[in-house]
Amino acid sequence: MGAAGKSEPLSWSRTVERELVHRTSVAEVLLTDVRPTGTAHVFRAAASWPRAHATFPRDGSQRHSPLILVETLRQLGLYVPLRHYAVPAAWHAVITDLYFRLSPADEPPSGAGATEVTCRARVSAVRRRPDGTVAGLRLNATFAARGRIFGSGGGGVRFLDGARFSALRAGSAGGSSSARASGEGRRPSPARLTVNHPHDVVLALDGDGLLVSPADPRHPFFFDHPTDHVPGMVLLEAARQAASYRSRGTLSRPCSGWLRASRFTELAPPADVLCTRHRSTCAFRILQDGAETAYGTLGYT
Repeated sequence: MGAAGKSEPLSWSRTVERELVHRTSVAEVLLTDVRPTGTAHVFRAAASWPRAHATFPRDGSQRHSPLILVETLRQLGLYVPLRHYAVPAAWHAVITDLYFRLSPADEPPSGAGATEVTCRARVSAVRRRPDGTVAGLRLNATFAARGRIFGSGGGGVRFLDGARFSALRAGSAGGSSSARASGEGRRPSPARLTVNHPHDVVLALDGDGLLVSPADPRHPFFFDHPTDHVPGMVLLEAARQAASYRSRGTLSRPCSGWLRASRFTELAPPADVLCTRHRSTCAFRILQDGAETAYGTLGYT
């Protein structure tokens, strides 16, 4: 793309290719345009946020769910390397960590139509293998609407070919739908978790404890495509729901957070979610068979 092309206005007319953001449903593709800038490793992008999403709580505030920002970040972290860093589409992307921050005073309200969001993303810490292929990188982005920056986020991702991914997963036993069902038991009420519908619940009760156990293994947002482990977005939502449950709804909509994955969280047995409140912050840990698989914090206003 020439210099003139780089200055062309971003487009919100159609989505990017769904395969390049690892989505099966076009309805779940948020990015509509991604372009390089005149600065190396810096990109600008357009995203269209739906006015309402069946998955996300409708609390009357007309604010978008923080998960929309995180999902936009995830899609950027896939699209940019696949399109601009020659990462093969068949390779596996493994997110190592992520963070997000929102400025509630600057967030765009959900209007009559979709919200047009502008993103500026910077790629750094590009790691290459001896053959030149990209092994991993970091991406940080800012999010703006109506001329005001209202959020930021970033994270790290590794890229593995089929053989490397299989070797990484060799020591793990992949779960199955029948194994996942073994974690189903009593579930907290949707209202206690600040979700709209029982199929949006990703937790089950285990005595006084909480388990990662999605009620709908074919959920259109969390399980849009097949997976052999619990997706990071599910872990983040499990932590959010756990904070809502433990605080009796006081901590329901985080304005910041970060998550680091220590290892894969398998589909079975169901992982434990531990949540500890420190005023307006919730620290969480995901444990499976007694081993920590992920941890992080969520911040609230």
